[in-house]
Amino acid sequence: MATQQHIQGCGVQLFTTTRGNPEAPAIVLVHGYPDNQQVWNGVAERLASDWYVVTYDVRGAGLSDRPARTRDYRMSLLARDLEAVVDALLPDRRFHLVAHDWGSIQSWESVTGRPLQHRIASFTTLSGPCLDHVGHWMRARLARPTPRRVGQLLRQLGSSWYIFAFQLPWVAPTLWETLLVERWPAYLNASEGIAEETPNPHQTADGRDGTRLYRANMLPHLLSPRVRYAHCPVQLIVPRQDRYVGAQLFEDLHEWVPALYRRDMDAGHWAPLSHPDELAESIAEFVQSVEGGDPDSALASLRIHNVTSQTRHSATVLKTV
Repeated sequence: MATQQHIQGCGVQLFTTTRGNPEAPAIVLVHGYPDNQQVWNGVAERLASDWYVVTYDVRGAGLSDRPARTRDYRMSLLARDLEAVVDALLPDRRFHLVAHDWGSIQSWESVTGRPLQHRIASFTTLSGPCLDHVGHWMRARLARPTPRRVGQLLRQLGSSWYIFAFQLPWVAPTLWETLLVERWPAYLNASEGIAEETPNPHQTADGRDGTRLYRANMLPHLLSPRVRYAHCPVQLIVPRQDRYVGAQLFEDLHEWVPALYRRDMDAGHWAPLSHPDELAESIAEFVQSVEGGDPDSALASLRIHNVTSQTRHSATVLKTV
């Protein structure tokens, strides 16, 4: 049975849901854009039989508060919201973090930062790179251009056209309120074969308000990327048919993650909706291996090794903010 409540985040009220046995190891699922925690329902219900599962609406989504100022959607505040959620629902406990799309983008702030360094036991990331990593990825390709690298940049720019449109504060909100909301279910069905059992009742507001995430964070992190190393084992799940986040963005991820495990999935961008069984199984297997203390043994075929990155991580970890 699910338990729902509002908790106090960083200046906002956040709507949370918990499922499963509170005594079991905990998994926190963070949703992306233009969704709310409802996108995780299928996965969360499958995981709740063995784990204690926490989901929440991030600021600007679902039944959580919706700040009106763009600066209130900065990455640092989103990370503090996560801290507030786990402090309220999982006090002094370690937990496994799983995130999709913008939920993953914002979760990298916690996975590579200090406040939750000793509490995040593992991170499963799906269709959401660290913006700082992407900034370094872009710089590396511009500094050493080859036909292949230039092609990677052009492909990703083509997939990310909407990001530039979202920098205009009136474009996306107007589109959501006048056009997109009515066509969103049909778009999901046509593009990814997804027919939502329960349409999102907050879709207009989620699509409109969530665009502030792009304006508050994209350009600062891409243009001035920081050094960000992960402090926990990371499972990278790459949907092969993702229309928005190309697999090329993760080509250098092993340089930032000392313990990286990769799975490719035959799915589109909204895998939490289209492949809940497969995704829940992959999450559970990774979490179980980390809980067992030896993921390298259990998931040896998925490990991506890079000794250089581990050495560099040890030398520069103090630079991580």
